[in-house]
Amino acid sequence: MSPILREFTPKLFSVLRRGYGLQGFRADLIAGLTVAVVALPLAMALAIASGTTPERGLHTAIVAGFLVSALGGSRVQIGGPTAAFIPVVFNVIDRFGYEGLILCTLLAGLILIAAGFLRIGALMRYMPQPVITGFTAGIAVSIFSSQIKDALGLPIAQVPAEFIERWQAYAGHATGLNPWAAFMTLLGLVLIVALKRYRPAWPSLLLVVVVGGLLGLWLPVATIGSTFGELPSALPALAFPDIPFERTAELLPSALTIAFLAGVESLLSAVVADGMTGGRHRSNVELVAQGIANTASALIGGLPATGALARTATNIRAGARTPVAGMLHAVILLAFMLLLAPLMRYVPLPALAAVLLMVAWNMSEIHRFRHLMRAPAGDRIVLLVTFVLTVAFDLTVAIEAGIVLAAFLFMHRMSEVVAIQSHVDLPVQGGDETGDDPDQRAKLPPHTDAYRFYGPLFFAVANRLDAVLDQQREAPRVFILRMGQVPLIDASGVTALEDFLDRCQAQGTAVILSGMQDQPREVLRGMDFGKHPNFVGFAGNFDRAIEMAEAVLQRTESNH
Repeated sequence: MSPILREFTPKLFSVLRRGYGLQGFRADLIAGLTVAVVALPLAMALAIASGTTPERGLHTAIVAGFLVSALGGSRVQIGGPTAAFIPVVFNVIDRFGYEGLILCTLLAGLILIAAGFLRIGALMRYMPQPVITGFTAGIAVSIFSSQIKDALGLPIAQVPAEFIERWQAYAGHATGLNPWAAFMTLLGLVLIVALKRYRPAWPSLLLVVVVGGLLGLWLPVATIGSTFGELPSALPALAFPDIPFERTAELLPSALTIAFLAGVESLLSAVVADGMTGGRHRSNVELVAQGIANTASALIGGLPATGALARTATNIRAGARTPVAGMLHAVILLAFMLLLAPLMRYVPLPALAAVLLMVAWNMSEIHRFRHLMRAPAGDRIVLLVTFVLTVAFDLTVAIEAGIVLAAFLFMHRMSEVVAIQSHVDLPVQGGDETGDDPDQRAKLPPHTDAYRFYGPLFFAVANRLDAVLDQQREAPRVFILRMGQVPLIDASGVTALEDFLDRCQAQGTAVILSGMQDQPREVLRGMDFGKHPNFVGFAGNFDRAIEMAEAVLQRTESNH
């Protein structure tokens, strides 16, 4: 098999090629059943919280869940709708309608497929932690905020999408609070906490929905049936929906946000799964699978999907061995929908609200938020800005602002560690670009000066080179820039060096670069840096640079 085919081979194919027997199937079947029991109430609750009908959540969990497991790069990943998408999906539906969401999901799927084939999966690991924690905690607050209506039974026809307006609506309808809905929500939360503590193996979320359904037969609370009507007992036909392609440019930012969330969430889930199982996922294959799953979800009118960390962890703890467990989870969910659709109309909305309130609490990761609040001031600012923008404005804006702020913070920190020092710490030996020996300054020929540059030479610190010439009282004839401590250089750094050479040429100073590492030297040669008329050349070490400087001085004197 060629390296490219091996790199993009789904884990399912690799597992089946090694052999798959009845014992493995039995373990995967038990795990798939366990995860399906957890996913059933979650899929409906997530769809309702996103501003759509519960069956769309089930359709997404079935179709996307099957494809993520069948085509993905992880042995145990479980795909489906997740809480991270709730604010984005709710806002897109509110602004552009459900057709707009279908287009966003379709575009996000295509973006993820392209990202996988372009091998961008590894790059997503470099997302700053304050940004991830900030928008994750912000999403948790948004989910909590979205559930107040159902949790308290408030008589609000349409909950506003904006955070401030939403709470104003809650306050305006506070007198309509349904005490039975509040009681059922509180009872559901108590049951979930108690079962997690004393009976962790029991399906707490499903039991809360079942208990709520039984109580809902006598209590006056809103149910799925009273709010959304009967649930369909079949998957929708695969068809090309009516998509407003003329609004592609308008919807592209939201599509990018969905693709970003899907990629980050799925890869984070896969990394956690690797830690629990000792396996190793294929990040680019996972992105392609997520893209195919989201594209298929859009074509059946479903929601965005990604790897679900909690369901993946449940899958592992239940004994899953291969991707077949995730595929079986989707098949079992389909069976549940076909068989239990008439009963699902009795599920109370306060019981589903309790489920999502607990999801929001678990998602908030308060311990991590508190931990990051002890980080340096710059990280705290990135964390709080991302968090506030996620809650008060829009997740797309929050992620964009968080990444830009984190990038500027990184550049500022890198500029702080980069230094250009007068040559008072020359090397002990000619080949040593890192040693210290002040006496070796005496080795410099007359009319020659040398400076050492520390750290990467990139656009945030490129202007530091100007300070070297500004410090000179009298222009030397030869300038040695010691670059042994420069690990990398970018295009802005090359431009800064060229500008430095231009200034040196104007004052009659030749320039030698000493001790270049491989990456900077290759970049400079690739950009034809050596053709500059004022550049003498690269010296392998400082002693060689001194020899080159003496040769330049001799030529200069002979010309005079």
